[in-house]
Amino acid sequence: MSIAENIKQVLSELPDGVRLVAVSKFHPNEAIKEAYSAGQRVFGESKVQEMTAKYESLPKDIEWHFIGHLQTNKIKYIVPYVTLIHGVDSYKLLTEINRQAAKAGRTVNSLLQLHIAQEESKFGFSFDECREMLAGDEWKKLGNVRICGLMGMATNTDNTEQIKAEFRSLNNFFQEAKATWFSNAEWFRELSMGMSHDYHEAIAAGSTLVRVGSKIFGERIY
Repeated sequence: MSIAENIKQVLSELPDGVRLVAVSKFHPNEAIKEAYSAGQRVFGESKVQEMTAKYESLPKDIEWHFIGHLQTNKIKYIVPYVTLIHGVDSYKLLTEINRQAAKAGRTVNSLLQLHIAQEESKFGFSFDECREMLAGDEWKKLGNVRICGLMGMATNTDNTEQIKAEFRSLNNFFQEAKATWFSNAEWFRELSMGMSHDYHEAIAAGSTLVRVGSKIFGERIY
């Protein structure tokens, strides 16, 4: 199947209110252009240099989502154009995004990344760390970064019940955060969870953004 057909297939499985982030990392511009021609406008990248090169050479109506682990010293390169940063995994990162966004005269939309998987290798706040940060008032002073929701990655396992439980735990925390700290923030509405192998479980658990790569573009070429 072509990239266009793959996108059509994935989109046909998404209910209303769930958007597709086509994960184009490690794939060439030609592949993105094919997806773009099929109507896809939201693309996810995980390397700052690669995303910036693609931003500069591809159509300007593309929404670029940064979905990787972001280092503070690289933020300044993506802040002028990034649509959404999915993986804000520390307060330090949030403050630096705010600082660079202020310099660029922008407000940058971001998601707080929660660690819901069993693997140590994945990044993110624990639920308690996130509660502690949100319960303090410091983050409210950051006028150039907007917290639009949460992101999480489930354990890479064949145990579907475990994946479902991890996604449910993130949705429960999302509801808690919405009710407790963002009740008046209509922009706090995104729940980014689910990838090529588990997006159906993620959608069932309330995801609003699924990050699908290999199912659209084929296996990555390193």
